[in-house]
Order: sequence, then C-alpha cells, then structure tokens
Amino acid sequence: MIRFGTGGWRAIIGDEFTKENVQILAQAMADKMKQEQVEAEGIVIGYDRRFLAKEAMQWMAEVFAANSIHASLMEKSCPTPLVIYYVQQNQLHYGLMVTASHNPALYNGVKVFTYGGRDADLAETEEIERYIMAVTKPVNAMDYAEAQEKGLIEIINPMNSYIDSILSDINVSAIRTAGLHIALDPMYGVSEPALKAILVTARCEVSTIHGNHDTLFGRQMPAPNPDAMRELSNYVIRNECDLGVATDGDADRIGLIDDKGRYLSPNDVLVLLYWYLVKYRKMKGPCVRNLCTTHVLDRLAESFGENCYEVPVGFKWISAKMDETDAIIGGESSGGMAIRGRIKGKDGIYAAALLVEMIAVTGKPISEIHDLIHAECGNLCMAEHNYRFSQELKEEFSKRIMENKEIPQFPYPVESVSYMDGCKVRFQNGGWVSVRFSGTEPLLRVFCEMNSAAEAEEICDVYRRFLGLQA
Repeated sequence: MIRFGTGGWRAIIGDEFTKENVQILAQAMADKMKQEQVEAEGIVIGYDRRFLAKEAMQWMAEVFAANSIHASLMEKSCPTPLVIYYVQQNQLHYGLMVTASHNPALYNGVKVFTYGGRDADLAETEEIERYIMAVTKPVNAMDYAEAQEKGLIEIINPMNSYIDSILSDINVSAIRTAGLHIALDPMYGVSEPALKAILVTARCEVSTIHGNHDTLFGRQMPAPNPDAMRELSNYVIRNECDLGVATDGDADRIGLIDDKGRYLSPNDVLVLLYWYLVKYRKMKGPCVRNLCTTHVLDRLAESFGENCYEVPVGFKWISAKMDETDAIIGGESSGGMAIRGRIKGKDGIYAAALLVEMIAVTGKPISEIHDLIHAECGNLCMAEHNYRFSQELKEEFSKRIMENKEIPQFPYPVESVSYMDGCKVRFQNGGWVSVRFSGTEPLLRVFCEMNSAAEAEEICDVYRRFLGLQA
C-alpha cells in the first residue's frame, strides 16, 4: 500500500519501494491528470543520489509515455528545489521528485508538487491514494528508448536558469567585496553544483567535504543535525572559515556551523533569516512555523510588531499559511524554509546564499548576529527524542494521547494543551512539549523547548516514562 506522509511517499527499498509500486503511483498520477484534463501540459520528474532514484524516475516516465503524457526528466541528479522551480516557472500542474530527503539510506520515495510549485496538500495526497487504489495491474509501460524516439520522454537541464534566478535575487556585489571562505557539506547529496556555482560567482572561496556520490551517505542519515555536522565544525575551525553550510540529501533543508565552530540548528537559521529580512532587507510581514519549531521566532516577531503563526507539521501547511497571511518567511525545526517572493517549497540552496549575503551586508560574523538576537529575545533550549514502536504500541499511544487525552504530571504549571497535530502542552514559563507520530518513519517524536537544556531533557524524560518507552 502506498501511503503519503508529511513529506510525500517514503518506503524501504525492496520492501514497498519497488518498480511495481513506483509504476502504480505513476499510473495513478496519469489517471488523475487525465481526469483533470491537464495531461497535455506533461510532467517534470527529478531524482537525487539515492539508490535506484534515476531508475525510478525512468520507470515512471515509461508509464506516462504509455499514457501519451510527455515527461521531462532531469539530466542529472538534482536538488528538490530545482523541480519545484521548474513546476512554478512553467506553470505545470504536477511535478515529481524521487527522493527520501533526510531519511536513512535504505529508504527512497517520491515527493509530489502541484500547481505553483507547492507540496501536495492532504486533500491532494488523499485523492492520489484513491487513484492508486483504482489502478488496474499490471501497469502498462512503454519501452524507454521507444518513448524517447516518439518525443514522449525529453531530457532537460534547467539548472542554469535556477542558479541565475538566485544570483539575481541576492546582493552579489556585497558578497564579492567581503572575501568570505565558506565550507560546504552536501552530506553526499546534490547541493554542491548549484551552491558552489552561486558562491564562486560571488567570489567566495568554497571548500567541500562529503561531496562524492555515496548511496549510503557515509553510513549516517543525510540530515543536518549536530552529530552529522561534527566534521564540518572541525573543518570550519581548522581553516578559519566564515561559515559552514550543510544540506540534507535532496538540498531542501539546511544546517549551519558558525565562524566559531558552533552548530546552529535550523531553528537558529530561521530566526537569523527573519531578523535579516526585516532589519536589512526592510521586508514587512509575519512569519510561520510548525508546532515543533522554536518559540524564539514568536518573540522576534513580537519585537517587530508582527505575528508568528503556528501550523501542523508538513511543509504544505507552512506554504498555505504563508500565502494566507503574506508572511515573509516560513520554516520548520527540521531545516526546511521558504521566503516570500521565491519558490513556494523548501530551498536550502537559496537559504544558504541569503545567509552568506547577510554576513557580507551586515559586516558581522554570524556568531555575533546570533548572540545579538538572543540577547534581545532570550534563549530557549530544545531537546528532541525519537522512539520506534510496533503497530500495537502505535494504537495504544494513539488511544492514550489523542482519544483519552492523557498527559503526564509535569513539574511546571500547564498553560494550555493543543491537539492540532499530536499533543502539544504549553507551560506558564514559556516552555512547551510536543508528542506526535512521524509522517515519514515509524517513530514517535518528542520535542521540548524550555529555558535550559536540563529542563528540556527533564520534560522529555517525564513523557518517556509516562508512555513506558525505553530510553
């Protein structure tokens, strides 16, 4: 069964991620496009460096060809933002990206983008699932070479257009005079060609680690977290770099190492960029975050006389709320963010370029900017823990958390409880804890943000013991 989560369909390679399932998904999309009478537009498909990603793109194209739907395929492995950009620029109704983003190497999957370059929302993915259920097997597929000869499969490379769109939006002249040294860690993913081209054009010195193609991602998750970025931190310190940038496997998420070698979380990045866009680019408007993202953003928005809007986990919610409120920026604690005026989806490459601009324009090292913001808005410390579970435990937890609405006895007074997405408890001291099921892996995620790291870990442990989870 093909089920969509918060970031598309993801499954273990050889288990549910198979040629048969990939082609069933393609047939469902073809049927949906025909029903909506948009099949004449065709579809664009990209892929990243994961095992079987290119093959999966081709398998889907063969199905679209058998349905007389033109498929534009990316010539090379590419960032997810490039596919989003192409959908938006060419006003397509649909685009697909073969990726499992920051999931472990044994996963692959497909992200679906809709008109305007948006992540498919819940209504869209539920409808796709209904089409999937109606697919007649076996699925018809045209021979790949035959489809190319008939013009139903076309190889494209819009990378230069995407890069130029970013260069035209950032202050290249300011960066050129700053003489910056940037360390890049693509985490064996796809960000280096685009990001290096942008930074070298702006006369930055760029050094890359983990740039080679490794479908095992160095035997760790291609996610910009503190453990995975230790080597980048060491490199920044040894080589006196101005900034270290890490992107996840498909380059739609970002993490930072500052000039002192400190890890800056995606929460920090979101706060830094909102501050810069308001203070220096003179943009006006609110911001949007998901419920597991830092409340420092709320404090910063309040200092600007603006609102910070909270939405469920899943970038589709952020994108929709940004449009509704004309927000400047929207993001999530896992590293995805979008900025008004750019593409509607996550773009780690543009975010990195804008951060480099921030250093050049302000004339301040990023560590100084970070400390300045937190001196004004205060510090909050986040803890995150993930717990695997069986199907039986999921049913038990769902009943206890969502139906019975059970919560632990906390050592701090509770202000409010929300069930918008899982359970989120806010405390009177400004802290909060959230418990929800992952939409991409069989995990129960516990996030907590408090005034100190010790308090955050304490609250996470309270919830762990309450649910009877193993440490």
